[in-house]
Amino acid sequence: MSIVSGLSYIAGMPSAASSSTPSSRVRPATDGDVPVILELVRELAEYEKALHEVDATEEQLREALFPGDRAPAAFAHVAEVDGEVVGCAIWFLSFSTWTGTHGIWLEDLYVTPAQRGSGLGQELLRTLAAICVERGYHRLEWWVLDWNAPSIGFYESIGAVAQDEWTRFRLDGGALGTMASLGPPGTSA
Repeated sequence: MSIVSGLSYIAGMPSAASSSTPSSRVRPATDGDVPVILELVRELAEYEKALHEVDATEEQLREALFPGDRAPAAFAHVAEVDGEVVGCAIWFLSFSTWTGTHGIWLEDLYVTPAQRGSGLGQELLRTLAAICVERGYHRLEWWVLDWNAPSIGFYESIGAVAQDEWTRFRLDGGALGTMASLGPPGTSA
């Protein structure tokens, strides 16, 4: 059994009186969603002016999300409108030594421009928050670019608090390789 929660949300389901109302829902991603999830990741990267940094392939994403008999490295939920995937939340488990519990690290949250303001972004976050509460996790965390005022405003409107006192660091590329090749302390590498 997958550890991905079966939480699903149905919104705007058409009634007999209004069959033209679009139906939307948030659900756990399936293997068949991988191509569109990767396309949404690329759209997000383009919006963030970093499309050139996206090297991920469908195969890599599929292996991370749906590795067969191994535990997944990451998870995803998608937002649909009338059966078309228009948004996604890609996440993985974190762990806090201070709380002694897991949390969710939200790597990507994206809703297509045409669907922004429809509530699907909030519903993706609500779904992840519900997973945290259901499993006893203490945190749902993510990054946002400091110039992304619309997203910052949205996050603040739902009660999220910026963690400005922390400075993010990263080792990648040549610096990562150099660090990996260092010998133990007191040896020359």
